[in-house]
Amino acid sequence: MAKYVILGASAAGIGAVEAIREADPVGTLTVITDEACSHYSRPMISDFVSGKADLKKVDCRNEDFWKENNVEAILGKKATAINFDEKIVQLEGGEKIPYEKLLIATGGKPFVPKMEGSDKDGVFTFTTLKDAQILATKISSINAKSAVVIGAGLIGISVTEALVKRGLKVTMVELQDKILSLLLDPKGSDIVEMVVRKAGVNIITGQSVQKIIGKPDNDSAVGGVILTKGDQVPCDIVVVAIGVVPRVELVAGTAVKTNRGIVVDSMMQTSVPDVYASGDVAEAYDFVLNQNRLLPLWPLAVLEGQVAGCNMAGKKSTYAGGTNMSSLKYFGIPVVSVGLANPKDDPTLEVLVKSDPERNVYKKLVLKNNVIIGMTLVNSVERAGILFYLMKNAVNVKKLKQQLLEDDFGWAALPVTLQKKMRVVQ
Repeated sequence: MAKYVILGASAAGIGAVEAIREADPVGTLTVITDEACSHYSRPMISDFVSGKADLKKVDCRNEDFWKENNVEAILGKKATAINFDEKIVQLEGGEKIPYEKLLIATGGKPFVPKMEGSDKDGVFTFTTLKDAQILATKISSINAKSAVVIGAGLIGISVTEALVKRGLKVTMVELQDKILSLLLDPKGSDIVEMVVRKAGVNIITGQSVQKIIGKPDNDSAVGGVILTKGDQVPCDIVVVAIGVVPRVELVAGTAVKTNRGIVVDSMMQTSVPDVYASGDVAEAYDFVLNQNRLLPLWPLAVLEGQVAGCNMAGKKSTYAGGTNMSSLKYFGIPVVSVGLANPKDDPTLEVLVKSDPERNVYKKLVLKNNVIIGMTLVNSVERAGILFYLMKNAVNVKKLKQQLLEDDFGWAALPVTLQKKMRVVQ
């Protein structure tokens, strides 16, 4: 009887559990996570802080998930080492867990730059449910009125909206010149920034936080921040939301090949036999760039986990690849960004743009050899599904170019042969 061990209980871990159990209902399956609360949706933790969702709504699987899948769940314990020769995972406290097939789905950890005062009471990160619970409790306990959010990417925008909904005055500080700079070009960013500012958020770009200062009557508690240019912003709490880095500590110095994350093949297997990796910790295939890279996205982590789980259980599966795919709606404005949405100047690329400033609409497609390799949709996302199909399947859109960004573009505009193919996929 096979023995499977999974390190991590988030998206990739959950996907793997379900795939393993579909292929092998009887093998022993152990999931180890250092989080006391497991199988929740990380994208929803901002809804928990804002009060929009309670713990039950944040849970992405029911409370009997482990029992229903015959999983031994070791919660709130950290794996400290892996012996790949003896196939053993060691936990804090010295407990040893043997495995035959191992999945490393340890995810990422917050990147926190060195800042004077970062140890003060009232400084938070925002990647786990525990982070969200502690932050929400702190806001209530000190009756917080203001916050500084460091970082204006996806995590920063997400927590900023949650704090605004809680009634706090928020200042976002972003080192880059534009917010959401990894997803949007300057025009797209400007539209979103205008909407966010209208919601009462103060946005400071081109600077970073140099120092976190204390309150006049209590230096150990957050009282404000000092920026690169010397400006001081008073606040009650600080949230560091710059991004995450892969948690690769367990494989550092071992035979497992790493780059920025753990390198995997199309079966999600690492350079060590019987060891797999998925999710934010893994460098998986990007079908747009045609190379492996980090893509810390929930839906892709689930897919990668499913592929790994199938292969661990002996049911061959290959990962077709993903790419940068962000679909968000914060401050009431929907945004979709996929693939190479904000490329550098390149004569081999063709860029199609349509904008309507009065409606805050901005649409952009990036093409190479008449194939879509990137798209940005701001406040007009209804055609995202069709456009993504064309992109994922490398459809030559030469004859459709003039229609792709029109408001009435849709199914009927596609050639009949393509419609038939899409019906088969659906």
